[in-house]
Amino acid sequence: MLVIYLESSLHKPMYIFLFNLICSGLLGSSAVWPKVLSNLLTDWHTSSYEGCLLQVYLLSIYAVCTYSTLTVMAYDRYVSICKPLQYHIIMNPSKIRMWLMLSNLVPVFSIAGQIYLTSRIPLCSRTLNKLFCDNLSIINISCGAGSLGILSNVYGLLIIVCLSVLPTFLILLSYNKKKILLSTKTSSVPPLKVLKNSQSKALGTCLPHLMIFINYSIATVFSVIYNRLTVLMSIEMNVFISFQVTLLPPLLHPVIYGVRTKEIRKCTVKITQRLCASTNSASIA
Repeated sequence: MLVIYLESSLHKPMYIFLFNLICSGLLGSSAVWPKVLSNLLTDWHTSSYEGCLLQVYLLSIYAVCTYSTLTVMAYDRYVSICKPLQYHIIMNPSKIRMWLMLSNLVPVFSIAGQIYLTSRIPLCSRTLNKLFCDNLSIINISCGAGSLGILSNVYGLLIIVCLSVLPTFLILLSYNKKKILLSTKTSSVPPLKVLKNSQSKALGTCLPHLMIFINYSIATVFSVIYNRLTVLMSIEMNVFISFQVTLLPPLLHPVIYGVRTKEIRKCTVKITQRLCASTNSASIA
């Protein structure tokens, strides 16, 4: 995030969306791990009901924002590869701001409705056998479903379909092999060598995005298993899956992009050399 912020050469749509992706990862991990570390230092592993709902809210925003940001990044790469001559017209600053607002505000407000419904359901138990709070676990310890519980489940299913399943479909659609091959074949005409080079670079930037999408999708599958089979799992497996869901994706996403993207590597080396030079000059003085 610091490299993207400091280097003006990285102030491009792809890196701006990457910055937003890392922010959502920080939000998700910060919602869980400070509380976990606090519990390790005490014998009382408790949380207020409001604190638990806040944790559910932040984790849900992280999950949905990650999918929405990955979808916008997939669209950005699609335009870069298939419509390179129109890229700067389509992905202009106003469009970038619009995509950022949609990818963040839609999850924030839609998840707020889910949390409101969950908070209105009375609880019959105050114990969660999990490392952190999640919406399904709270509903499972509620006192019967009732109309409010059914409404909460339907609303939650609608969020999953619209903000998780649909983005996944759009991402896969953007990687449609025919479109990629067609644009590459078109760019192979000799007079368009510059276009071919730019598309080769764009294809290279698709690999980190695809790796992140696969990594996050695997983590999401683990999360679904975690939510449905918590009672049947051992404590060790419970903790491992919690670790996989809330720590590995936020940790690996910037690493994958930092290693696989040439521009970020170059800018990181440049900033490191600049800091070392300033440190040496300061010590000599």
